[in-house]
Amino acid sequence: METSRISPSWLVLTIVLVSLVIVSCNGSSTDQKVYVVYMGDRPKGEFSATAQHMSMLHATLGSERAKDSWLHSYKRSFNGFVAKLTEEEKNKIASLDGVVSIFPSTKKHLHTTRSWDFMGFPLNVQRATTESDVVVGMLDTGIWPESASFNDTGYGPPPSKWKGSCQSSSNFTCNNKIIGAKYYHSEGSISAPDVASPRDTEGHGTHTASTAAGGSVAGANLYGLADGTARGGVPSARIAVYKICWSDGCSDADILAAFDDAIADGVDVISLSVGGFAPSDYFDDPIAIGAFHSMKNGILTSNSGGNSGPDLESIVNVSPWSLSVAASTIDRKFLANVQLGNSKTYEGRAINTFTLKNGTYPLVYGGNVPNTTGGFDGSISRYCYEGSLDAKLVKNTIVLCDEINDGEAPALAGATGTIMQGEVFNDFAFSFPLPASYLGSTDGGQVYDYINKTRKPTATIFKSVEANETSAPFVVSFSSRGPNAITREILKPDLTAPGVDILAAWSEGTTVTGFPEDPRVVPYNIISGTSMSCPHVSGAAAYVKSFNPNWSPSAIKSALMTTASPMSVKTNTDAEFAYGSGQIDPLKAKSPGLVYDIAESDYVKFLCGQGYSSKSLQLVTGDKTTCTAANNTTVYDLNYPSFSVSAAASGGTVTRVFHRTVTNVGSPNSTYKAVVAAAVGLSIQVQPSTLSFKSVLEKQSFAVTVTATVSGAVLSGSLVWDDGTYQVRSPIVAHAA
Repeated sequence: METSRISPSWLVLTIVLVSLVIVSCNGSSTDQKVYVVYMGDRPKGEFSATAQHMSMLHATLGSERAKDSWLHSYKRSFNGFVAKLTEEEKNKIASLDGVVSIFPSTKKHLHTTRSWDFMGFPLNVQRATTESDVVVGMLDTGIWPESASFNDTGYGPPPSKWKGSCQSSSNFTCNNKIIGAKYYHSEGSISAPDVASPRDTEGHGTHTASTAAGGSVAGANLYGLADGTARGGVPSARIAVYKICWSDGCSDADILAAFDDAIADGVDVISLSVGGFAPSDYFDDPIAIGAFHSMKNGILTSNSGGNSGPDLESIVNVSPWSLSVAASTIDRKFLANVQLGNSKTYEGRAINTFTLKNGTYPLVYGGNVPNTTGGFDGSISRYCYEGSLDAKLVKNTIVLCDEINDGEAPALAGATGTIMQGEVFNDFAFSFPLPASYLGSTDGGQVYDYINKTRKPTATIFKSVEANETSAPFVVSFSSRGPNAITREILKPDLTAPGVDILAAWSEGTTVTGFPEDPRVVPYNIISGTSMSCPHVSGAAAYVKSFNPNWSPSAIKSALMTTASPMSVKTNTDAEFAYGSGQIDPLKAKSPGLVYDIAESDYVKFLCGQGYSSKSLQLVTGDKTTCTAANNTTVYDLNYPSFSVSAAASGGTVTRVFHRTVTNVGSPNSTYKAVVAAAVGLSIQVQPSTLSFKSVLEKQSFAVTVTATVSGAVLSGSLVWDDGTYQVRSPIVAHAA
């Protein structure tokens, strides 16, 4: 199998950067910091890097100060040095010819797919011997089988339960890691850039598959960013690929066809990072339908919640039998600084792997360079829409745009780089097909002022650096929010997982951004979305399944929800509508103590209570189900691991009684006590308040009475069943309908 395509020069760069981290840990005086002075590519031929760097320091700082300042020179793969400098000295060095950039040397750790470690789930956690028998079904854009993340060295044959097949073609072959692969295209013909194969030419499916179940790959990075070891949640698990998405989208017909095959093939978990623009009635939604039949066959479906946040009621995958996932941050962010010709520097967000080798470039404002022959004026070109920029005026410049865009329009117009400004999407980073950075409106306004007040404005955009995200974890702005538009009394999302700036495997049949003018073809890429958080949960579910192979989908779901880490309302003002039960903790989930189990018959009772007819449910279940007074269950009695009260209007008081049953999967002899927390305006009573168990799999029932005086905000509370070893936590929320 082909291994990760990282060139020797980048391996050397990694070693040099590690040396930098070691050097930078030695500290400095109170008015000095350790800086990296980056000078671009290594000069051709023989040269003395140390002599050149010391000469620069001598000329700028004086001989004695230079000797104390210099720490290290880069000389094998690129040119630059490390020095202890004051702010004033740093600015002097920055102004010298030959200096591309200068930035503080912060303390970094070698990591990637940092998300798993951030959740307290390192590579060396306890693993079940049956992990390699678990099959994760990925419904996505296909897979790049040559990726090092899918190398099958050391794998035996597929598990005996596997009934799937590999739809081999001239350019695709399965192995003992990727044990099944099929593609679905029921509408129209297949034409470029799509290929009639399970092969991924978009990147998304490769990324999600490696996040869920990719093998361990050292040295994975994106041009040096996020360098470390990439891995999935269950590195030894098998992967089955069902390609349902193409350049024009994902057909409902193809989604259902893939579900049909995946269930019959024998997958254990289905991961689906796909959704519509709005939630649909459960049985008008192919994803809800497929997930229901998966549940019937003992398979949990993990769904992305959607990327339409932060608007409330924007979550799209909401069926109670599937697991709906929000996206949260990890303790890493990517910054791409902008420096103007007046030496002022501004911190922007972007994943910028480009290095501008010629220093500064002319800086223009999009509104000043409209494509008038194309019928555009400054009121349109200020936003840098496609075709709106005058290519003659933009060529070889850096263009300032008044809103974030994908960068393709400036690139097509011949721009060297682009600076964008705005106040949305400032909590994660995009990649662009050219050097780019995204500034806040205040800093963007200062760049605009500089352009208008300077005769020949110039700027440069630095390659991205990693920085610590101290507020993590918090739910990112784009992550779709609750409440559940279909059944408001079912809290959605169910939980959250890392979905911001995630490094994982990528298709080498496309580019970093997917744009043809982007020259970068890479084995690993950094992207964001609930599409990235969903496979984290899929991997976690597979991990739980490997230890508990006989658990139902709802038991696995309950384990993940009730062991999730609570999140701060201060950094998540939408509270449970943003994060559900909290951030997943896979290690705790494998042994949760108690589970809220739900059988197919329980869902049928719920659907009867929701007004579905006996005729419809008989078709869905394939049996003679009849909705009667006896099985017409209210939503409050569905054995869900969370509790949600929906009041008719703000300001009203409402009381609801929930009936629940928990199954003991912890200590045989145990006694759990109810611990309740409630916000002002929320009253929670639990009866009985103590549950005693004498055996594993014993069930105990209880009732929760919630009285809420609902205002405009979400009222948050919780119920924790605690036996001193296990803490089984469920969120309780009340809100206006």
